[in-house]
Amino acid sequence: MYSRSRFSQSRSNARRWQIGAVAGVAVAVVGVGLGVASADEAVPTVNCPAVSIGVAVPAQAQAEVQSNLQQLNTQISEANNRLRNSAGQGGPNFVQNAILGPLADKRFAAINRIETAIGRNAAKPDLNAEGLRTCTLNQGGGKPAEQPTTVPPANNGGDAAGGGNAAAGVPTVNCPQVRIGVAVPAEAQAEVVRNLELLNTQIAEANTRLVDTVGQGGPNFIQNAILGPLAGKRLAAINRIETAIGRRAAKPDLNAEGLSKCSLNADGAASAQQGTGVGAGEAGQNGGAGPNGAGPAASISCPDLTINVAIPAQAQAEVQRNLDLLGTQIAEANKRLASSAGQGGPNFVRNAILGPLADKRFSTIKRIETAIGRNAAKPDLDAEGLKGCSVSG
Repeated sequence: MYSRSRFSQSRSNARRWQIGAVAGVAVAVVGVGLGVASADEAVPTVNCPAVSIGVAVPAQAQAEVQSNLQQLNTQISEANNRLRNSAGQGGPNFVQNAILGPLADKRFAAINRIETAIGRNAAKPDLNAEGLRTCTLNQGGGKPAEQPTTVPPANNGGDAAGGGNAAAGVPTVNCPQVRIGVAVPAEAQAEVVRNLELLNTQIAEANTRLVDTVGQGGPNFIQNAILGPLAGKRLAAINRIETAIGRRAAKPDLNAEGLSKCSLNADGAASAQQGTGVGAGEAGQNGGAGPNGAGPAASISCPDLTINVAIPAQAQAEVQRNLDLLGTQIAEANKRLASSAGQGGPNFVRNAILGPLADKRFSTIKRIETAIGRNAAKPDLDAEGLKGCSVSG
């Protein structure tokens, strides 16, 4: 009897101990929960400058501009999620290298897309993408400011007349004739005719654009958005005609620079059409080769790119691929230099070889900077200063 009583008391004590232990665990769990909440409140948030669009946005660009403004908010939200999910990770530069740096690149690209979207139908604005790309931290975890997504309406948006009368009083382009005063080798005739026809297509497209954008932009809109791009297209087409002939005969100078510029028929008169007839001729004796008796071959000389920062392991393959591409670009330019010896006027090498090479080098160096910046501080490798090459020899 006595032993049964002691056994019962022992079971009772054990039960009380279990209840106390469970209660203790519950208090501990609540305490952990409170600790997590406090830690979450202390997680910083990103603080990004607002992008203000101080120009009218053409109707054709409004959807794309608004989409990119919304994308800026999405980027902020994603960065804040990353800050919460990675709290306590990495070293002292983790947030800058893994979150703020990539966010700056994404913002820079989005703001540039907004500028480009507006620039397709109006004067391209400078929204200060470089200055507005960088975000800081709200260390106290305050609510981040949102990017406004309201798009300024176009001037006279949607007021242009439609239908068959839309072109009433609208100017048309007036372009000078391209006259080919040399015999065109048989092998080049199809390409020459194709580019002459393209000149007419360009005129038609420019006239359509003049109709579709009536009332848009400021006083320089037509020059910047229509006549300027048209001149660039015409220059390229006329250069292609010269090059096509030059592969089989002496390359002519058709005055591409002088004939690239068009003016306006303010009264809306019909645009003059480019003639597309070509005169036949025999292929040149050299079969497109460079002139006989040429002196020592010239070569392209480009400044060396020095990467004076540590390259993260994740970026090394991409960086090496682009470094190799810089060498390929120089080789291709040297090949073009040799195959076009004696062609064009005094600015041919600059316009047809060194200029395009500079653009390719600039893009490649920028890709190297971006590849490194995804996993470390993004370096400035001086793409603008290193893009230019010269001809030696």
